[in-house]
Amino acid sequence: MSGPLLVAEDGGALHLKRGMRMPDIALPTSSGREVSFADLPGMAIVYCYPWTGRPGLANPPDWDNISGAHGSTPQAEGFRDLFSGFQQVDAAVFGVSTQPASYQRELVERLALPFEIVSDEQFALQRALSLPTFQTGGVTYLKRLTLAVLDGRIERIYYPIASPAAHPREVCAWLGMIDRSDLRKGGRV
Repeated sequence: MSGPLLVAEDGGALHLKRGMRMPDIALPTSSGREVSFADLPGMAIVYCYPWTGRPGLANPPDWDNISGAHGSTPQAEGFRDLFSGFQQVDAAVFGVSTQPASYQRELVERLALPFEIVSDEQFALQRALSLPTFQTGGVTYLKRLTLAVLDGRIERIYYPIASPAAHPREVCAWLGMIDRSDLRKGGRV
């Protein structure tokens, strides 16, 4: 893999603030159901990623030259490998991309992911939150970003994400250090 190793802060998520309510948008998941992040009780980790390839198929044009484009599979595998840790702190995990749910089902099966991948194929969540994007080959992709959502409100924003493979450990460590009872009372992290 070639291309830039560092992902620069571009201000693409500065408008997202702690306490901001998630939009009530029902999105299809890889399991065939719909989910609205506004309605989820408790903690949910919502990690957005640009695209996942399939073995033997070419990447989108110029993918190797786009900072932050590579890493979706290692990131998903990281959340998979740490899934029991997320369960221990009662945090649900969801991946989000703009790929169709049918495409995402293959990914879930191939990587044996124990969590759902959510399709924002119509860019409804992206538009509602003005999530950062990039384009290549005439196609728009989500930039890599993670939201920790507590009872339907944004609790923490991770952006940019410099190391997709290490990022799940970063989120898991943060969840292990917070006092959830204080958090539910509106305490600061």
